[in-house]
Amino acid sequence: MDEQYYDIERRTAVRESARELRRKFLRYKDAEVVYSMTHKKLLELAGKAGAIYRIDGYVLLDRDIFDEYLEQFHEPATE
Repeated sequence: MDEQYYDIERRTAVRESARELRRKFLRYKDAEVVYSMTHKKLLELAGKAGAIYRIDGYVLLDRDIFDEYLEQFHEPATE
């Protein structure tokens, strides 16, 4: 095996540590950019996912809950 590539365990560990470093909650403006969705569609899907938190006038979206919800729309490879 070529030494320039990490093994699967190392890649998984790097991916998990990167996931821990990212922000858990996003405001709508940030979430619109991250998920490339309009405000209306994001609000609709986040509401269905149960990923919305409202705190003192702020609306936050929980990325972990929302990502898990979006996975149900994943289509498998065609070939």
